[in-house]
Amino acid sequence: MNSQLLQKYNVPGPRYTSYPTVPYWDKTPVTDERWKNLVNDTFEVSNATQGISLYIHLPFCERLCTYCGCNTRITVNHKVEHPYIDALLKEWQLYTDFLPNRPQLREIHLGGGTPTFFSPENLKRLINGLLAKADVHPDAEFGFEAHPANTTDEHLTALYEVGFRRISIGVQDFNPVVLELINRPQTYEQVQHLTEKAREIGYNSVNYDLVYGLPQQQINTVAKTISEVIQLRPDRIALYSYAHIPWVKPGQRKFTEADLPDAAKKLAIYDNCREALETAGYTDIGMDHFALPTDGLYEAVQQKRLHRNFMGYTTTQTNLLIGLGVSAISDCWWGYAQNEKTVEKYYERLKSDELPLFRGHVLTREDLILRRHIQRLMCNFETTWYDSKEQCKELYDALARLEEPEKDGLVIIEPYHLAVTEKGRNFIRNISMAFDARLWNDIPQTAIFSQVF
Repeated sequence: MNSQLLQKYNVPGPRYTSYPTVPYWDKTPVTDERWKNLVNDTFEVSNATQGISLYIHLPFCERLCTYCGCNTRITVNHKVEHPYIDALLKEWQLYTDFLPNRPQLREIHLGGGTPTFFSPENLKRLINGLLAKADVHPDAEFGFEAHPANTTDEHLTALYEVGFRRISIGVQDFNPVVLELINRPQTYEQVQHLTEKAREIGYNSVNYDLVYGLPQQQINTVAKTISEVIQLRPDRIALYSYAHIPWVKPGQRKFTEADLPDAAKKLAIYDNCREALETAGYTDIGMDHFALPTDGLYEAVQQKRLHRNFMGYTTTQTNLLIGLGVSAISDCWWGYAQNEKTVEKYYERLKSDELPLFRGHVLTREDLILRRHIQRLMCNFETTWYDSKEQCKELYDALARLEEPEKDGLVIIEPYHLAVTEKGRNFIRNISMAFDARLWNDIPQTAIFSQVF
């Protein structure tokens, strides 16, 4: 990529795990009654065929990783495990009490925080409690995020026994200088053991999360990390761009912008990583993600059924995603809802037998049309609008905004069809931003998104 394009398009922008993005949701929260009606409408259409997805947010960590942008609660007190699981099961009961039929679970994902902060026994209690009120879809996929420094063989066995077959290991980097700066003590040997043990037990998909743009990362040190990753041969890799947002996450103030690689070096790091991974047999399947041809993520791309939601890219598409736990976000396609963001408030709402909703958004016709276009671009790098149901004024506003990217060779615009070029894939966030009518109608005056590069 030439420096002029990098400078031109390196602007703050969303990552589009949803549209509209959270800062542009309705100012008035969705009511419990309205949310329940929306969930029921989607459930009745989707449950018998697609099934539904569950995202479980487990916020606790024993130490703060200073790069982290997630909702976490730092504690070494493991007495928090039992009451939090009780609260999750209470929230699930509130949903199953109003759903018209028994749910079919197509997907469960445990995120955090650090899911493996919880003991193997408590994680089994949680999953068995969820499954007691649901059936498992024949094509179900259960996955969890694992910290290599505290995930034990017992964790792997316990979760395998209740149906988990996918594991996502938080590697980030192998360089000890970087790991010390981000307060994440772990070793290559821990990652290696976790990978090999998971495969020995029977897990069929191992993902590594890596981050580029971290403090003190150099082109050569990240190249060494990628070489070590390739030796361990995970099935898929998420290579995330570090989002420096200290105004949101004060923990990131342990280092400054001066410690971070600049945009040009950051992109060079990414390009080197991508070249090494593709040489090793991995395919670039979408923003930040790579997969081997034997992995389900690759197959989903080939069959054009890749999906993107609040969990990122997924191989299963369900129109109903229920988020359980502090700050968890639910998506019923017609609307979104986010839970209370503090543990105390979350518990308080559940004790009152209320869904712990903090905010939400009901999508308009224009939102739904633009969401479909952004979803296709993020997953398939193209979109079409032959049908009038796929058209609205905001679509044509977006096409007008793409005239400059078209001149730069990032997109090809044809009658009723838009395709992202190979050159344009690095700029998929910028291209998607052209469709973000709410962003353009209310351009933020303060920083709320990270830089694209």
